[in-house]
Amino acid sequence: MIKRIIHHFRKERDLTAGSISKAIWFLAVPMIASNVLQSAFNLVDMAFVGRLGPVALAAVAMAGQILMILMFVMIGIGAGTTALISRAVGEKNRTKADNIAMQTAILGLIGSLVFGAIGYFSSPWMLKLLGASPEVIQIGTGYLQITFAGIMALVYMFSIAAVLQGAGDATTPMIILGVSTILNIVLDPLLIFGIGFFPRLGVNGAAWATVISRGIGALIALEVLLKGRSRVHVRLKYLRFDFDIIWRILKIGMPASAQMTLRGLVGIALIAVVAGFGTVAVAAYGIGIRFHMLAMMPGFALGMAAQTLVGQNLGARQPHRASRSAWTATGYYSIFMVAMTMLFIIFAPQLILLFNNDPHVLRLGTDFLRITSWGYLFIALSLIFNRSLSGAGDTISPMILTFISLWLVQLPLAVFLSRMPALGVDGIWIAILVSYAVQGVLTVAWFQTGRWKHKKV
Repeated sequence: MIKRIIHHFRKERDLTAGSISKAIWFLAVPMIASNVLQSAFNLVDMAFVGRLGPVALAAVAMAGQILMILMFVMIGIGAGTTALISRAVGEKNRTKADNIAMQTAILGLIGSLVFGAIGYFSSPWMLKLLGASPEVIQIGTGYLQITFAGIMALVYMFSIAAVLQGAGDATTPMIILGVSTILNIVLDPLLIFGIGFFPRLGVNGAAWATVISRGIGALIALEVLLKGRSRVHVRLKYLRFDFDIIWRILKIGMPASAQMTLRGLVGIALIAVVAGFGTVAVAAYGIGIRFHMLAMMPGFALGMAAQTLVGQNLGARQPHRASRSAWTATGYYSIFMVAMTMLFIIFAPQLILLFNNDPHVLRLGTDFLRITSWGYLFIALSLIFNRSLSGAGDTISPMILTFISLWLVQLPLAVFLSRMPALGVDGIWIAILVSYAVQGVLTVAWFQTGRWKHKKV
């Protein structure tokens, strides 16, 4: 039965013809599983680290904000890869797709060396910039340095996933991530608490578990591409710099990276504002963000499905089908987000208690979920249409809209409202809600202009 299910999702399928709903779920189901696994990866880390106390939890939360910037950069560059490969596949040009995959691998190697070195040596400074206490800096520095030392594993996991998803193969990344997640779940308690003959490494153990499990996943992913076990085959004959392809990846990817980096930087600025209310507030924010990301996981999957479908259908010269694909994916995600809004409003305290029973963390975390979740329908609109625009190769518009909603609305409003005695830290949660609404409305308005249909990549 399991083999039959895997074969169903891995078999060749023309995504430019037939039912749009079936095409979306053909891509989205493995992607949803992958994103749930990714969330489980992060939540398991937080659950085990949370048992070490609020300081350890705050250290991982702050380190997570820094690492999120790097992840956003990788996702952005991956958008360039996905846009080019999906167009090539839509044009039925697999040779071109194979070359794009190799150039992505070359970019991944260079990026790993650069970001790894910068991140390793600047870890204490970045935590201090966030306003971390000396205890948090001491614990968080080791966690960050270990992670940056092994950053190549994370880079290749993201890069290869972007290659395969652009080609319409979402199952292979899911299987690889599943293996990596299981390894992380096993290694976390062994290395954090020193079970058996394993050393007790505390927070650093969580970092080592992540690096080792991601590393093994990256090796499996590379083997898949090099051996041609999926729809794209990285051939050694393309092992050279193709500056035209690299430039086109970066031309699309850099604005997408800038957009995601703007989002990551405002997250850092926001956590600095939260830190003004103490370590307990940072811990509550860190837990709340994990649940927020959990709600967004299916959206990332549906957004990536729409991104692939938009790219392949534009490559096949079917812009109307590309537009319908984006709207259909948005409809499905909107239904899910309404359900998540109700879940978080009703069960917020019970959810926060899964990670920490400190009464102050419980109160602040509950407020975070109950306030921000009212904006989840707007997240559905902005997330899916942003990814759809990226699939068309239009990454500049989402970057501008992100800047407006986060830097001109969310951050100034968070600073202003948090200084009001009647609101305090709740003012930050309200600012997040308002920015969701602004970005959702602006993104839909731009998508409806239809200019993305004529984008050249």
